[in-house]
Amino acid sequence: MGSYSEAVRTAQSYYNSEDADNFYATIWGGEDIHIGLYKSDDEPIADASRRTVERIVGQLKTIGPDSRIIDLGGGYGGSARYMAKQYGAHVVSLNLSEVENERARALNREQGLDNLIEVVDGNFEDVPYEDDSFDIVFSQDAFLHSGNREQVLREIKRLLRPGGELIFTDPMQSDNAEGGQLQPVLDRLQLQSLGSPGFYREKLGALGFDEVGFTELTEYLITHYDRVRRELESRYDRVVGKQISQEYADNMIKGLNHWVRAGKAGDLCWGIMHFRLPPS
Repeated sequence: MGSYSEAVRTAQSYYNSEDADNFYATIWGGEDIHIGLYKSDDEPIADASRRTVERIVGQLKTIGPDSRIIDLGGGYGGSARYMAKQYGAHVVSLNLSEVENERARALNREQGLDNLIEVVDGNFEDVPYEDDSFDIVFSQDAFLHSGNREQVLREIKRLLRPGGELIFTDPMQSDNAEGGQLQPVLDRLQLQSLGSPGFYREKLGALGFDEVGFTELTEYLITHYDRVRRELESRYDRVVGKQISQEYADNMIKGLNHWVRAGKAGDLCWGIMHFRLPPS
């Protein structure tokens, strides 16, 4: 699977842990484990997270049965299953957690979609596919875990065919972040930095991408992390000591509060970024 940066190894160890797997499978919904788009503050996390997938994929006007797509950081494969089920697309779900990938493969089989989805244990800094292999690169809330995001973007350029599309979300620092509330988030993730809209625009532009659009949705980042925190607190006595450890739960609540505070302070940004390579 190639080399792993320290940040990627840290993320791999975290997502492979029993605590993390049980938390994302139970509290977060176990299907689309990403930031949700909420109709109300108390909406089920799984419903809001699925709405995000629908919103992102809805921007891909060329998606269909002939599309070959790679989801970088596919988690439990919910996005891949949605694209395969709704559009008949062929999807590679590349993800660093072998534990999550086993759950994804089981869900694919249960839903009769394993013929359209390939789940790959892999690292988005060194993707095990040939040049010009995909029409669409898709990703949700994963690039922040890279210690070398420029390398991730170079890999995306290499993987895409001429005219191919990149669409992704990523928890980012805002372009004008003062950083006052950002450091606790970085410390919690063991990261030195987050990407920003300006960073992605600059680096992708230098690689020859044209920007299709950026839908800024930061308010949902704040809503989502607060919603997950409240869900964990409401189920604390039922899950702690049975599905997740008390240490993990307490640290998660603390970490989620850091995200909410940083978002309210204006230090974070989140939304849908969409880019396209020129046709040959």
